[in-house]
Amino acid sequence: MAERTEESIPTVIADRVDIVYRVHGTGAGRGSATAALHRILRPGKAAKAAGVRRVHAVKKVSFVARRGEAIGLIGTNGSGKSTLLKAIAGLLPVESGAIYTDGQPSLLGVNAALMNDLTGERNVYLGGLAMGMSRDQIKARYQEIVDFSGINDKGDFISLPMRTYSSGMAARLRFSIAAAKDHDVLLIDEALATGDRAFQKRSEARIRELREQAGTVFLVSHSNKSIRDTCERVLWLERGELRMDGPTEDVLKEYEAFTSGRR
Repeated sequence: MAERTEESIPTVIADRVDIVYRVHGTGAGRGSATAALHRILRPGKAAKAAGVRRVHAVKKVSFVARRGEAIGLIGTNGSGKSTLLKAIAGLLPVESGAIYTDGQPSLLGVNAALMNDLTGERNVYLGGLAMGMSRDQIKARYQEIVDFSGINDKGDFISLPMRTYSSGMAARLRFSIAAAKDHDVLLIDEALATGDRAFQKRSEARIRELREQAGTVFLVSHSNKSIRDTCERVLWLERGELRMDGPTEDVLKEYEAFTSGRR
């Protein structure tokens, strides 16, 4: 019997996962707010009048992720990549099948915890606490987080409310806070698309560190270069189905041929 190494231990198992969104129609001549109120007050008639459309976002997807892996998720828009990440994080229910995880998955760790009216500094502490770090741990890593994000490179932005940040600055700070902690499973959705090449290189290096510490990283990105630089394995989703799962270069070769043929 082969010896079971630390790296071979599964961290995420997806077993024939189906994820379905239910979209309520608004009915002729009704705005969405009116339709919502009508459904609450008269649910039976509202459902018949407006109907419910089922969107099958992920269809019978199965895979096993193991410790030490960095796995890219690719696919054209609407293929189910972000939906699958949310389900792994426990933020979306599955319609059928199951997702099993070893450890706590973090979808960039702190997105929901950050508050636009608070300063970047306050959000660093808030985000760190939301990830389970102590105040002393946050204090010890505070300057490292700010320097990593690069948001202070052109001024003292860390002392300003987050609502004054550009979308790129806010995304870089979120990633920097999330990356300050070691994660069992870290789920990253397009974070490496923000910032300049220097920030992207820092992010890619941090992802490699997480892998070396026996964590598992999932990366959704439309940048094939980021996938190549960061991941050794790729899951290709298309119209909710797992079209291919394999070594990065093999999958990207097929995907690039597919997307070039659609142009």
